[in-house]
Amino acid sequence: MNRFLLPLIIFIILAIFLGIGLNLKPREVPSPLIDKPAPAFRVPQLHEENKTIAAEDMRGKVWLLNVWASWCVTCREEHPLLVELAQQNMVPIYGLNYKDRREDAIAWLNERGNPYVVTAYDREGNVGIDYGVYGVPETFVIDKLGIIRYKQIGPVTPEALRDKIIPLVKELNGAK
Repeated sequence: MNRFLLPLIIFIILAIFLGIGLNLKPREVPSPLIDKPAPAFRVPQLHEENKTIAAEDMRGKVWLLNVWASWCVTCREEHPLLVELAQQNMVPIYGLNYKDRREDAIAWLNERGNPYVVTAYDREGNVGIDYGVYGVPETFVIDKLGIIRYKQIGPVTPEALRDKIIPLVKELNGAK
């Protein structure tokens, strides 16, 4: 009897952990950076490599930082939404091209449209590491004081825009 009790207890414990794991939402991984200052950076711009861009350049406005790469398949899913959002002039979108070749990234934007005010070029991925990027795409909502208020892991979806990002941007801009 006792020899069956230990395997049964182990099975029950594993079943509980499996049940908990199946109820987690992988796109809602909490970021330790939420409500903390966005990490500082100063890197070359994608299109003008002799010019730089820094997080401090966006102080005083609510903005999105979208981390993307030309080699990223899921970036293709979200890109038309970002182009459409940029055309609405609701919030400036800045790109962070992550671990990519400059020529490939520029060609990708030329082919698909460029929703970004400016794109930072993060060839080595150091800025992405500072922002806790798990993989591309990821999008951050950053407030006027430079505080990260939201992190979208994975592609921006129409639902994420409608339910989280746009309402948050309006709230941070003082619109009701």
